[in-house]
Amino acid sequence: MARRSRTAVALERADYVSGDSRLIRRVRGSPSGPASPFATASCLRSPIRASRSPAGFSLIEILVVTVILAVTAVAVTLAVGGAGGERQLARDAERLRALIGYACEQAELSGRQIGLSIDHDGYRFSRGERADWLPERDGELRPRKWSVSADALLTRDGQRVDVGAAFPEKPQLVCFSSGELTAFRLDLALPDSTTRYRLDGRANGDVAGSIVDARVR
Repeated sequence: MARRSRTAVALERADYVSGDSRLIRRVRGSPSGPASPFATASCLRSPIRASRSPAGFSLIEILVVTVILAVTAVAVTLAVGGAGGERQLARDAERLRALIGYACEQAELSGRQIGLSIDHDGYRFSRGERADWLPERDGELRPRKWSVSADALLTRDGQRVDVGAAFPEKPQLVCFSSGELTAFRLDLALPDSTTRYRLDGRANGDVAGSIVDARVR
């Protein structure tokens, strides 16, 4: 075999090193240096290690956070709803107080009795026509419902008057043509609430409103 010249061997060695250097630069981005099988294998494994690294929250953690947010939202909703219900009931009581005063004025002006009937859902006014009571259908004295679910406690002369699911045949309270009014006390409250919105009607036709705490005797 003919002996190769030193120049040919040097060129082959240069080509080998140059090819490995391109491989190393392509895999590792190294500017130069001889190829190493360990370095090349390490570079090829690096994407696998990255894919196994933890990313984001686990399913249990997400569920826990979701439950906490849901409980917080419900608590806030109940708190806001309770406060809003108290305000609505206060407006209902004040509106009824004003309407009773208006009804008594109309009874005195018209010379006809005007009655007030109360049930679980609201109240209505009616005009006395001889032996009958004709409910008002429109105008200021039209039927109205409580803005919120309320418990109504009605008393006359210290005696409790039944407030049922439907209006009674005859009104529980009457504004007389003389300007007088059936004396009464009406307490409105939200279920499970100790705050009551009270209306006190006097025989002279005046109606006073107040807020009381059922726990205070």
